[in-house]
Amino acid sequence: MAKDAKAEGATPDTAKAEGAKPRLVEVKDKAPDSPKTPGDKPKSKKLKTKDYEKTLAELQIELVKLQEWIKQEGLKVVAIFEGRDAAGKGGVIKRITESLSPRICRIVALGTPTEREKTQWYFQRYVPHLPAAGEMVLFDRSWYNRAGVERVMGFCTDEEYSEFLRTCPEFERMLTRSGIIIIKYWFSVSDEEQERRFHSRIADPTKRWKLSPMDLESRKRWVEYSKAKDVMFAHTDIKQAPWYVVNADVKKRARLNCIKHLLSMIPYKDLTPAPIELPPRQDAAGYVRPPMSDQTFVPDDY
Repeated sequence: MAKDAKAEGATPDTAKAEGAKPRLVEVKDKAPDSPKTPGDKPKSKKLKTKDYEKTLAELQIELVKLQEWIKQEGLKVVAIFEGRDAAGKGGVIKRITESLSPRICRIVALGTPTEREKTQWYFQRYVPHLPAAGEMVLFDRSWYNRAGVERVMGFCTDEEYSEFLRTCPEFERMLTRSGIIIIKYWFSVSDEEQERRFHSRIADPTKRWKLSPMDLESRKRWVEYSKAKDVMFAHTDIKQAPWYVVNADVKKRARLNCIKHLLSMIPYKDLTPAPIELPPRQDAAGYVRPPMSDQTFVPDDY
């Protein structure tokens, strides 16, 4: 998957300038953001766990190669993950980062703005989290909160909402001109699948915390969220930072498709170092280890 000599003089910026728009990986013709109607195609079958784990491992090796390329070339990458509640954004982010260095690839998941932050320029609380050279930042929800939950739940005024739709494209164009690569994903999940996942979270004590009062309220406002998403796309699906829709009804497929697509967005080379030889361990040279009775150990309960 690592790119060859064709990428010698290519950069993400030149690729965008030439109008290259990578093909969306395995996204179905019909995005399931609205309730299904008779005649809709049946959703894809689940992947076998063995096949999924094998492919995921291969993609994670490629992510490590991409990480090393970002570090060497001093690239600045922002990946935005938006979508319905329980659409699987967090699962994809977790699979992307679990093999990467937190010094290079970090997650930003901001909570409710403070009273002070509410008085700031809207984008101000996000700017400090943007990447420096050699970094990739994954936004688990982002400034698009204003176009989604804030709009639907009435947390912003009509004037603030209109100003966001007007200025967001300019904000992102400004970021891309500064050299930041912006990749935006929308995770689309059907009404039925979201309902199933909500019930699954209720039944699982380890996932129940994921269901916030806001999630439950969003369930009652499915159509309002759909309309807000359509308006958001109409204003912010720009050439410099287009939206890529991920069919998220099958989590495992969504993870693989999204990671593969992310890898295709940045030309990179394989910088895997030569095999490493461990140097000989230093001789003890009279060193005496303190007695184990002087140390406090965690009990061996298992």
